[in-house]
Amino acid sequence: MDMEITVKHLDNVRFEATARGHRVVCDQPPSNGGADAGMTPPEFLLASLGTCAGFYAAEYLRTRGLAATGLEVKVTAEKAKQPARLAAFRIEVTTPPLDAQHQAGVLRAVKACLIHNTLLNLPAIETVLHAAALV
Repeated sequence: MDMEITVKHLDNVRFEATARGHRVVCDQPPSNGGADAGMTPPEFLLASLGTCAGFYAAEYLRTRGLAATGLEVKVTAEKAKQPARLAAFRIEVTTPPLDAQHQAGVLRAVKACLIHNTLLNLPAIETVLHAAALV
């Protein structure tokens, strides 16, 4: 399945990303020239990983008739330089009480998430510039 989002510059360092009629705003904190009107790009990446992990965990629980009440995912990452990037990620999953078999199953499910696998298996990234004609 192909996916697509469109990102438009709103003002200053604020952008709007739209997909399938949904909209999110990306901004920077005041310390980086923004108004803090939304998450930063790295925070969106962590949110993407966390919500994907949460989806896979919830699906594991749902398909086995187990409660997902209290399911929570926390994702952290360390920044690195040369080149600037997020280096080490940590996904912490909190579930309702589960036996050892289902704890292992939730971990397997989370590790199978699309975003987790994308980060582990570097995708090809093509960058293309479309510059408007000079008037």
